[in-house]
Amino acid sequence: MNSSKKQSRSLPADREAPRAAPGQLVEADSAARALNILGDRWTLMIISYAFVDVRRFEDFQNRIGIARSLLTDRLRRLVEVGVFRREQYCERPPRFEYRFTEMGRDLYGASLMIIRWEKRWFYDRNIPAHTIRHDCGKVFTPEYRCKACGGVIYARDTYSEPGPGAGFDPAPKSRAQRRSIVDRALPEDSMMQRATDVLGDRWTSHIIAAAFLGHSRFGEFEQALGVASNILADRLSRLVELGVFKQRLYQDKPERWEYKLTQEGLDLFPLVLELVRWGDRWLSTKEGVPRIIYHRPCGHVLEGVITCDQCEGEVTRHSTAI
Repeated sequence: MNSSKKQSRSLPADREAPRAAPGQLVEADSAARALNILGDRWTLMIISYAFVDVRRFEDFQNRIGIARSLLTDRLRRLVEVGVFRREQYCERPPRFEYRFTEMGRDLYGASLMIIRWEKRWFYDRNIPAHTIRHDCGKVFTPEYRCKACGGVIYARDTYSEPGPGAGFDPAPKSRAQRRSIVDRALPEDSMMQRATDVLGDRWTSHIIAAAFLGHSRFGEFEQALGVASNILADRLSRLVELGVFKQRLYQDKPERWEYKLTQEGLDLFPLVLELVRWGDRWLSTKEGVPRIIYHRPCGHVLEGVITCDQCEGEVTRHSTAI
């Protein structure tokens, strides 16, 4: 997603981006706000299973293989932010189900975009989500199109400008996460087996989202995200290993590198757009959305719609089956 009509890495001259105090404030961004809630492998897994009607603590634990303390923490957070609500189903002893609120159900589009990316790059017919069916009767891969013109949306075909809610947010607080936890194997029938390697760490997902805003150099990521340099170095290295970024030397003495999205990385753009849409709807301030995205081919403010690649019909939670 370019941030200007004329230049891919700067705003129009009369709309300069505000500069944040490093480590304290970062430029407001709806995708980043969404990832502060969702950018965690256990949270992603909980939400994915909730979409196939897993609702009870023991069922989440059995399906995901997560420690009880971690599951308790993630479910609590999702209730606090409004993604889940608790409903009691047993009085003695008191037991609760975790059901989506409207805010939670609205994450279905993001879940479909994760499935789309996984299926395109790591297809495995043994993973149920890779054989999802549309109500046209066919197994399909979701597509992300512009509602105004019907065109498939690519990062190169969009640009953005500051919106009425542009400004600053507090920099995300670092949460300790050992690599051994990040790399822990998931169940073989996991609905997001490969995507959690890329998206299941908050900082890797934040870095990917920042790359779509035009950031490519270490200092740019550091300032945009308010991330500690050692964490940033580790996550950039990890994203290169995973094939999402590629390195390019742009200065010899001293050696300095920039990090560009590979084709695999660029293909995460529809997911970032869905996170922006969800963040715009549920996490914006009273002033409005922080950034407005346009679709260059038709010139309209971008509104995405998810469609079936087999019949081109719109895809919703009620028109699919796994």
